[in-house]
Amino acid sequence: MDARPKTIYLPDTMVNWPWPRTINPHYEDVKAEVDASFRDFKALSPELQEAFDKCDNEHLRSGCDLLNLFFIVDEYTDIENEAVTKEMVDIVLDALNNPHKIRPEGECILGEITRQFWARAIKSASLPSQRHFLETFDEYINSVIVEALDREQGRKRSLDDYLKLRRKTIGAKPCFLITEMGMDLPDEVFYHPVIMDLADCITELMIIDNDMMSYNKEQAAGHEFHNLINIVMLELNLDRGSAMAWAAHYHAKFQKRFIDGLAKVPSWGPSVDLLVKDYLNGTANWALANYSWSYESQRYFATKGPEIQHTRLIPLLSKVSAGRSQLLCAAPSA
Repeated sequence: MDARPKTIYLPDTMVNWPWPRTINPHYEDVKAEVDASFRDFKALSPELQEAFDKCDNEHLRSGCDLLNLFFIVDEYTDIENEAVTKEMVDIVLDALNNPHKIRPEGECILGEITRQFWARAIKSASLPSQRHFLETFDEYINSVIVEALDREQGRKRSLDDYLKLRRKTIGAKPCFLITEMGMDLPDEVFYHPVIMDLADCITELMIIDNDMMSYNKEQAAGHEFHNLINIVMLELNLDRGSAMAWAAHYHAKFQKRFIDGLAKVPSWGPSVDLLVKDYLNGTANWALANYSWSYESQRYFATKGPEIQHTRLIPLLSKVSAGRSQLLCAAPSA
């Protein structure tokens, strides 16, 4: 029997992405403020909080708050059944729709985290960006209930069905609020078929990168039925390496579709065209931001992220019955 440790090769999907990585110059100052505020919620276990900490100023603050919200929603719902998840989702939606209402005593902390995020964001977000966010976030948060039901029933989706759901659970489009919140982007632009297709391309890139990098952790925790790599392995009868290669090829296809699609963007006049350019550059930056965050946040690779990004090799984790905090903090040994 081959006793050598098994490893996974992780293709570098973003090596040819033409948008350079950029970091907001106010990031460090705003991050310290946001982290201090988030710790006050005491929403995470000490182990998760430690891992989390290692992961225009008002717009940047709202962006950080939003990502914190995504993180905590994921942590709380990923281990729950449909009924409990729906209760949490209802709390989140009520807080979004009533950001100035005091939350009930004893309520799940998700309500107050959501309320504070949105109460701050609407002070500086344009009205169109608020509408677009609420629409896309509603689609995302309700898809989390469907994912919980799938998990509860042990449902194995086909590749096509999985991608239809994953395009919602990835939560990409609500994140575009951070790009749009300082813009009065007209609905005729936001909902134009070309603009929508470009946003779909970025969503697809984020799905692929997230599922490639989270695969090891998800398979170890027994959550593999909501992961692209595992579904490709099952449906196409591929081993891990071949499934990763398939995903990398699929990623390249959508990179090309996005880049080619930019040439099809119509003109709405000089002032609007500048907004469109900034908006699309922001969405393109999201693809690389998601990729970089996955290596640097310790969510998937603990302290080994930079090393794995260099070697492209991940030691395969054994299947465990551990909770999410144990998997989050477990560093794969080389």
